[in-house]
Amino acid sequence: MTATHPPLTDAATWSVLVRDVATGETVLSRSPELELSAASAPKLLLLVACAVLGERGELSLDERLDRSSVEPVGDSGLWQHLAQSTLAVGDAAMLVGSVSDNLATNALLERIGLDAVERVRAELGIEGVCLHDRVRDHRGPEHPARLGTASATGLADLMVRLAARRLGSAAVSDRVLGWLGHSVDLSMVAAAFAKDPLSHGHGAEHPGIVNKTGTDAGVRVDAGLVLGARRTLAYASLANWAPETDATDAVLTSMREIGAELRRLVEE
Repeated sequence: MTATHPPLTDAATWSVLVRDVATGETVLSRSPELELSAASAPKLLLLVACAVLGERGELSLDERLDRSSVEPVGDSGLWQHLAQSTLAVGDAAMLVGSVSDNLATNALLERIGLDAVERVRAELGIEGVCLHDRVRDHRGPEHPARLGTASATGLADLMVRLAARRLGSAAVSDRVLGWLGHSVDLSMVAAAFAKDPLSHGHGAEHPGIVNKTGTDAGVRVDAGLVLGARRTLAYASLANWAPETDATDAVLTSMREIGAELRRLVEE
């Protein structure tokens, strides 16, 4: 089957790829190799690194992290609003996977180091996805320009490997999928599946959704897996636009149209 090029708003620059996990078939594509600002989506690499280091015995998922070890940071997350000042590494990773928790992200990075994330990425041969920095409330000229960058190919291939249980090992893949399986952000591509964002990570109901998103001014990213009864699709959709333009609604509409096509493909 020839890959189709989905109609997307021209108010943004896009990188899109959808692949069938079992066959490798490309079913949707738009500039898949183009690397764009990806906001929080490359936090996936942090989760992978934590799972790998945990499997190797270099990191205990029961180790307590203290949020006072890092600077306060706002925006996404729950830990900043909780009374509990310490969390186990595994619980912090769950917060990153489910609500893209910025404080938990920085505490995990403080513990293992950005160098370790990059080392694991290189060892596993993950390409087209990069986490450049910790989360910052204010990003100055002395800091990396973006939290993370990615291409649709990079994110979709990562998702394919997770689904096939061959990102590192089956145990590593399952651990990462477990952290991602409760993502509450179903506002983009995943919106087309009409799932309850607070309760969709249990049971065998098809199609299932596992995803990681990224949101920033002029950036929307959704990458994940659609788990159908007869096929599983890995997808990545990235959109960048000038923040001063009013493109958010058009971008979200296009992303939800991609989701509608994915739903049709897994339900036919």
